[in-house]
Amino acid sequence: MCELLGMSANVPTDICFSFTGFLHRGGGTGPHRDGWGIAFYEAGGYRDFRDPHPSVRSPIARLITDYPIKSHIAISHIRQANVGQIRLANTHPFTREMWGRTWCYAHNGQLEGWQALPLSFYRPVGDTDSEHAFCWLLAALREGFPEAPELVACDAALGERHRALWQRLHCLCETLRAKGVFNMLLADGEFLYTYCSTRLAHITRRAPFGRAELSDAELTVNFAEHTTPDDIVSVMATEPLTSNEAWVRMVPGELLIWRQGRILARLTPDSSAFAP
Repeated sequence: MCELLGMSANVPTDICFSFTGFLHRGGGTGPHRDGWGIAFYEAGGYRDFRDPHPSVRSPIARLITDYPIKSHIAISHIRQANVGQIRLANTHPFTREMWGRTWCYAHNGQLEGWQALPLSFYRPVGDTDSEHAFCWLLAALREGFPEAPELVACDAALGERHRALWQRLHCLCETLRAKGVFNMLLADGEFLYTYCSTRLAHITRRAPFGRAELSDAELTVNFAEHTTPDDIVSVMATEPLTSNEAWVRMVPGELLIWRQGRILARLTPDSSAFAP
């Protein structure tokens, strides 16, 4: 299985600490040696780095740990290949354009019968079940919502079209979960979506900030030295990255919608909760 890492923050934040522990799982403390990638949304733009080689030995990965790219949303993935060759075209995260936004996606798991998912607007470049599912999912969203719901600065003002979009996304994720293991990170530069099929955990750090110790590398950071009292930073990972913090594990079938480090909505097979 692959592993996922994500971040949502209310201020431009670098992910160097979490990524340092995460990259060790790509051929070091973990078996995920078949490629890695990381994507950043920053200052209204998008950039990513991908490499089909193990992250623990990748000069590009070391660059990311030494170069503090500050962003509101980040998505990363380390791959243990199950479907598709080990090559750059099959390396997550994958991206497509919709509504004039760059959508970024990474998947952990393996699907059965994915070839039968009908493709329309989008086509895969590689040959993985993950990218095929992404093309199907994004096209289904586009067909149901040809135009983007209007963005507003105030979370409380988000309208019914956003809620309908989130419910549609949850339904599509549930369809994919029925085909196997489908843990997913998805973002459009404004929202980060995390969906759990089997394993996904998260932690939100806010004042008063404390110290954190990585599980996969000998590194400790005191976040109080690098933050302000107003900062909110949430991190998501397949397995918790630190040994001294209380992470929250998502439940199967749960979709969380994040914005500025906060959970806006939680959808499960049994209920939907919107906040605030």
